Amino acid sequence: MSNGTNTPESLAQGTVAEGYEGVREVFEETLAEERAGHSAQLAAYVDGRRVVDLWGGPGITGESLVGVYSAIKGAAHLVVALLVQEGVLELDEKVAHYWPEFGSAGKEDITLRELMAHRAGVIGVEGGFTPEEMADDRAIAARLAGQRPFWHPGSAFGYHGLVIAALTGEVVLRATGRTLHELYESRIRAPYGLDLYMRLPEEQEHRFLTTQPMDPTPEQKALLLQQGAAGPDSLTGVAGNRNHPVHPTDIQTFPNSRAVRAGGNASAAGVGSARGLARMYAAAIGEVDGRAPLLTPETAARFAQVQSTGRDLVFREHYSFGVGFIAMADMLPFLGARSFGHGGAPGSQAFADPSARLGFGYTRRRFGFPATSRAQSKRLAEAVRRAAVSVG
Repeated sequence: MSNGTNTPESLAQGTVAEGYEGVREVFEETLAEERAGHSAQLAAYVDGRRVVDLWGGPGITGESLVGVYSAIKGAAHLVVALLVQEGVLELDEKVAHYWPEFGSAGKEDITLRELMAHRAGVIGVEGGFTPEEMADDRAIAARLAGQRPFWHPGSAFGYHGLVIAALTGEVVLRATGRTLHELYESRIRAPYGLDLYMRLPEEQEHRFLTTQPMDPTPEQKALLLQQGAAGPDSLTGVAGNRNHPVHPTDIQTFPNSRAVRAGGNASAAGVGSARGLARMYAAAIGEVDGRAPLLTPETAARFAQVQSTGRDLVFREHYSFGVGFIAMADMLPFLGARSFGHGGAPGSQAFADPSARLGFGYTRRRFGFPATSRAQSKRLAEAVRRAAVSVG
């Protein structure tokens, strides 16, 4: 690994492998174009070897843990993929087969595939969840079991942003007797040495950096107000739990609560590093440190296959989902067609690109302005993949 230009003036710290020097340059550019105080991490694995390990900004190191938000959904979906691969779960089986209480209020025929493709319409509950419920996936699942869908299941799709892993986690528990969190810890996180947690242990708390709220320019603030016009009782509001009358969820600071980090909302409260995200996706598709890949090529392709594409009813913009995972090639067309992964609200991004044998992870400490953070992660991903293909 080359340490590039780790001088006192460098914005980026860390190392890159030979041939990845251009990635450092792009990462430096993304750090420089933000307002003061921005901190971020970037990591990538190719063929199971870490080739990019960079960080920059106040207070952050490569060892720091930050809120990765919905990027943790990738870990939750990997657990389901393993169980499908082993025949424990069937994607085209009805959810109610595993979880009888779910089969009510118009949800009787929803399949696990439809649920994971964000087609179930069970995005939240009338009146919203309390803060205590939002930190507890079992409590979320119990409330959702009796909830009527917000659209006819299968007729459309919309992001189940705060609840999808509570729903699939209940299916996992009913089918195996073990929680999603337990299976992730015992079968994925601990064996593969991942710095990525669904529930952050107390002994790791000293490494956690609180998420800094967005610091938009006046022009960006005006645009955010325009984009945020959807009311608390809209589909967007319900999915974001903004419909609770007393304690609507503030997504910007969601993982800053120790109760949330300890409770482990596996849809949105993940804590980790870019190293952890990149290593997880590297392990999903290839050998890492002598350990076999988590998924067979057939399973990886199956879960990457597009299930829902078009206008997302919650995001109110174009999106594409595979089985749980985001279909990354639609978002980042320079990636291979079988790429799959998941990003998070502050601008975190992570994915596997089997055609380039690549696992990618990017984290931000400060909640990013959407257009800016998406553009940054896109440029970084493109630089990493270009180097991976060039180096071979």
